Amino acid sequence: MDLKAFLDAKVVQYNQPGFIENDPIVIPHSFNRKQDIEIMGFWAAILAWGQRKTIISKCRELINLMDGSPYDFVVNHQENDLKPFVNFKHRTFNDTDTLYFLYFFKKHYQTYESLESAFIPEIRSEQHQMEQMLNRFRSYFFSIGEDFPRRTLKHVSAPSQKSSCKRLNMFLRWMVRKDNQGVDFGIWNQIKPADLICPIDLHVERVARKLGLIERKQLDWQTALELTENLKQFDPNDPVKYDFALFGLGIEESI
Repeated sequence: MDLKAFLDAKVVQYNQPGFIENDPIVIPHSFNRKQDIEIMGFWAAILAWGQRKTIISKCRELINLMDGSPYDFVVNHQENDLKPFVNFKHRTFNDTDTLYFLYFFKKHYQTYESLESAFIPEIRSEQHQMEQMLNRFRSYFFSIGEDFPRRTLKHVSAPSQKSSCKRLNMFLRWMVRKDNQGVDFGIWNQIKPADLICPIDLHVERVARKLGLIERKQLDWQTALELTENLKQFDPNDPVKYDFALFGLGIEESI
């Protein structure tokens, strides 16, 4: 079996509703409203380091702090409503970061209907589209607050920081990819699946190197581009579907 046929079979195996329950994507799947999906999808992706069970638990804690309605809370909360968040912490993400995220969401949704707008540059070029979008998002995320906490910078990456942007690429996969399998949401339309960059965590990196899909020594933005370009040889319109295969092979089969 050639590599494309092997990976295609693994996509079919792992891109299934059964994947949802034990993955952070279960968090946005708790909601039907677009804005709730965006807010909790973004938060679940940003908090996605460490054990998946802990990530899911921490996200549910956040949902409870927002009275089970993230969008309603974000747009309508008053200063007093923020007090319970001072005890929220996940690894290096603390209450200061949490409060800035809430501030960002409130400001953004006062002007825009969807979080997708935060990624779209005013002038889009055909080249380096996703690089442009991610750099734009980070700049916008921190420009919306007049005095953002410096410590929160580390939680939102960008290619300009030479980061592989794993968490944001994962979030974008969830929002943008469209198929009938029910895992990814496909609720955004201005970004195409062909523009997405494959998220690389330790499992994906290990498997991709073993399969010869990555040669670059370090793990950075250029590595994410290298992997995605190689995956485009198998499917130029939806290269990031192979994230299911690489992640599944790394987690379930320890290849």
